[in-house]
Amino acid sequence: MPHMSFPSPVGDLTLFEEDGVLVGLEWGRTDGASDSPLLTEARRQLDDYFAGRRRSFDLPMAPMGTLFQKSVWDQLRAIPYGRVETYGEVAGRLSTSPRPVGTACGRNPLPILIPCHRVIAANGNLGGYSGYDGLETKKFLLALEGASLPQ
Repeated sequence: MPHMSFPSPVGDLTLFEEDGVLVGLEWGRTDGASDSPLLTEARRQLDDYFAGRRRSFDLPMAPMGTLFQKSVWDQLRAIPYGRVETYGEVAGRLSTSPRPVGTACGRNPLPILIPCHRVIAANGNLGGYSGYDGLETKKFLLALEGASLPQ
């Protein structure tokens, strides 16, 4: 599977491509990297995002998951840059409860690109984050976007 590892402000990242679409973004490096136009463009867009020059991603993505997980991830992609929503707000649009939304966020195979960091608990707590440095990474991404959190 073609993949590319590179440094970022939130640690080393590795992108994975399969059949011309992105299927994974993981923290850490993977040996034996290969290059492709899609991986190069994805890295460029991520670099632009971290530099504050990009607010959304225009990349072909096909995250693998259940139908429910994919419906949650579609909702996450609709949350605008710099905004946060609660697990309950996302759940309400899907006629479910917040807990399965949180579980789907934790299983997001394309974090940052599918912005699960923009989802927080109803009481204003950040909830969880599966990124390299956990909640510190989530805080960094929200600060990068200038997101205002509820008090």
